[in-house]
This record gives sequence, structure tokens and C-alpha cells, in this order.
Amino acid sequence: MTEPAQARLLTPAFVALSLSDLAYFTAAGMLLAATPLFASGPLGAGEAGVGLAMGSFSITTLLLRPWVGRWTDLHGRKGMLVGGAAAFAVVTLGHLVVDSLAALVALRLLLGAAEAMFFVAGFAALADLAPPERAGEALSLNSLSLYLGIAAGPLLGQALLRGGGFELVWVGAVALAAAAATLALRIPETRAEPDEDAGPTPLVHPAAVVPGFALFCGVAAMSGFLAFAVLHARAIGIDRWSGVLLVFGATVVVCRIAFAKLPDRTGPARLAGTALVVTAAGLLLVGTLRTPAGLLVGTLVLAGGVAFITPAIFAAVFASVPATERGSAAATTSVFIDLGLGLGPLLLGGLAAISSIPTAFLVAAVLPVVGGAAMGLRGNPRVQARPVA
Repeated sequence: MTEPAQARLLTPAFVALSLSDLAYFTAAGMLLAATPLFASGPLGAGEAGVGLAMGSFSITTLLLRPWVGRWTDLHGRKGMLVGGAAAFAVVTLGHLVVDSLAALVALRLLLGAAEAMFFVAGFAALADLAPPERAGEALSLNSLSLYLGIAAGPLLGQALLRGGGFELVWVGAVALAAAAATLALRIPETRAEPDEDAGPTPLVHPAAVVPGFALFCGVAAMSGFLAFAVLHARAIGIDRWSGVLLVFGATVVVCRIAFAKLPDRTGPARLAGTALVVTAAGLLLVGTLRTPAGLLVGTLVLAGGVAFITPAIFAAVFASVPATERGSAAATTSVFIDLGLGLGPLLLGGLAAISSIPTAFLVAAVLPVVGGAAMGLRGNPRVQARPVA
């Protein structure tokens, strides 16, 4: 039986968006691996300088996401998609002439602005392109581009660094970002026509606050685990500690491919709550079973929960806002990702400093439980999408 045209997911625009994401996040992964080495090597920065360079990226990302969300709702997604990728390429090209830590920090601030543009517009466009009944599936499949890019980027960056130094890394990342911008040009404008009588969309969308908080809880727990998983693996006698991260990443990818339709079949809010509880269970296993087998089993369970948190929560958010407010909702929700990525390692680091890493995992398990409870109390609010003119 032929799939109805209105329910089709793998359209040329969806494929172009996913490939653009893959190119962009591979370039971002290359910089993620190379920038600390560049700061501490040629620029001679110490640990504090490396931290400043890496952390400065998040400052402009956090500040600009809400404004980008409003802009995309008023003026469209495509301009921010193409502009964000193109800006990333131009700023990365500037690395070729960087000769001080201050210059590198300035470029990292600009890269954060490019990231805000591309990421928010991309999520809004994805929600526009996906059939309403397949939004969770679309988010699951598209998010593979991010994971694969972040995984492949460091490997490619290392190979280019060995072959031609940092200059070749920067040029390679520029080429990928330019490819992302070119692919984004193939995506039609997806924004629904706004209501002429309606004011600008909110900078902080109220419908995204509770789901965003739940997402923060899950991302903070995940990022804290990833920050200390290697140290914990070595402490309990795992020599090939990279295998823990491989198990985590592979499990997320497999789950998102094999169960891409799960958010749409079970209800995104319900799945998000369940996934957060499963994430907590994984942390409890890692913290309680302080053996190599316990770490691997706990990592499998943790990754199984993490695999569904982001697609389910974004699907729940998009189901509860009009099509004309998806940019604002995507921006508000994604701010909580940044907060989780930044605060999670800090929280677990503080807990580990006053106790131990396994104890920090046990205490951190409370976070996703709180997030799951928040999603349960929120329920499944939905709105009827406004017709596209």
C-alpha cells in the first residue's frame, strides 16, 4: 500500500536538512577535538585558558538562542540555516590567522552565535517538515546526524592534524561548513504565515519551560556521567576505557534507528518521563555495581534512556505550540540543553570531590527522576496547528 503523500517523511527537503546537519556537526566535532590542543599547544595556554576558550562558545549560544527563535518565527528558517552554516565557515577560516588566546576566544564567541542560528532554525524547520503524526520519528532519525557528526568529527580532525597540522583541520572544517550551507540552500522555506494580528513570539516560550527543565535534568545527568565515566572505568580496572563511551554512543544510535517511531506510538510526554526514569536506573546501577560488568550494564541502561529523552521532549513541545511559534519553542527548549551540558559535569565534579565518583553517580540519579516527575505532572497538552497560508 502506498504511503499517503501527506504522511511522507523522507522527502528531499528532510534528507537535505539531515545531510546539512551531518556536515555541520562533523565540522563542529573537528573543532571540539582540535581547539583544546591548539590552545594548549601553539598558543601556550594553560588549563584555565583552554577552559575559557571552550566555554566562551556557550556564552553567545545561550544569549542568542531566544532571539534567533523569535527571528525565525517572524522571518523564516532558511535564512538562519544558511547564514549560520556560512558564518561557521567564515569564522573557522579565521583560525588560520589566530596568534593569541584572546583572538581564539573572540572567534569562539562568534562560533557560538553561528551555532545558535543553525541549531534553532534547524529544529524549527525539522518540526515544520515532519508530518504531525511522525514528529518523534523525524526527530529521532535527524538527531543521528548530530551524534554521527560529533563522533566522526574528532576522528577526521585527528587524521587531518597528523597529515597537515592545524591549518588542514581548519580548512577541512570550513569545507564541511560550506557544504552544510550549500545543502541548506536546497531546503524550501518552511515557516507558516504568522497571524497578522498576533504580536512577536515570546523570547522564553512558556510551553517549553517544563519540558525544557526535564530535558535539563536528563542532559545534566548524561553529561556528568560522560565527564567521569573514563575515570571511573580506569579506577575499577577497565584498561580499554574508550569501550565504555563506544557502548554508550552505539546504544543511543541503535535505539534511535530501531525505535524511531516509538515517540509517536506511545505519546512523547509519556515516553520522555519513562526515558528519564530509565536514565536514573542506569546511573544507580553504575554507582552501585562498582565492577566492570556493572559499569557496562549500567551504561547500556543509561544510554537506552538517553536515546529517547531529546526526541520525545522536543516532539512533546512541538505538539503543544502553533506552527508559527516553533522557532521560539525550539530556542527555549535548546537553552536547557546548554545548561545541562555545562552544569552536569560541574555538579558531579563537586559531588565527587566531597565523596567519590560512584557516590556522585548515585546522587545524580535524582535529577532525571525529578525531570520525569515534571513531565508526568505536565501531561500531554496539544494544540491544533494553524493552517499554512
